[in-house]
Amino acid sequence: MRPRNLAAALGVAAALAGCGGPAIERHAGREPGLDLRDYLDGPLTASGIFFDHFGRAALSFTVDMEGSWDGNTGTLEERFTYSDGTTDTRVWTIRFTDTDSFVATAADVVGEATGEQRGDAARMTYRLRVPRGDGEIVVSMEDWLYLQEDGTLINRAKMRKFGLPVGELVVAFRKGEA
Repeated sequence: MRPRNLAAALGVAAALAGCGGPAIERHAGREPGLDLRDYLDGPLTASGIFFDHFGRAALSFTVDMEGSWDGNTGTLEERFTYSDGTTDTRVWTIRFTDTDSFVATAADVVGEATGEQRGDAARMTYRLRVPRGDGEIVVSMEDWLYLQEDGTLINRAKMRKFGLPVGELVVAFRKGEA
């Protein structure tokens, strides 16, 4: 590669590296305040849509959930019903390590998810095993949760494989309806 082209490529790479996603700190002090220990306590329902890598709505679903807490450690049981007739369950164990930071585990999560909350938002990143054909793939997940004034919690989750987008979930949670 010519030195001029190499310099241009490095410049573009450096510029893109500085274009990270939104920072959770930008939400500090925003209302309504979100504390996942409060929001994910008791019965909840949710409905959502999975969008494929082309942005097409590919699969919708509903979720009935029940959360319970013992201090800074909680369990969230999720029961999914998909528009194609399939069902699934996931049980999260969530442990806050300080006021705003937490780790979480579930059977289909590789290692631990890490997360933090500030103001009206929370962010969690993890690697998820997803069934595909007779096997599975592992995708990187980035979940952003935003609490709305009416009490609805909106989740926007981006899925990536090898750094490339493979899908996105948009989910709306409501308290007290499971």
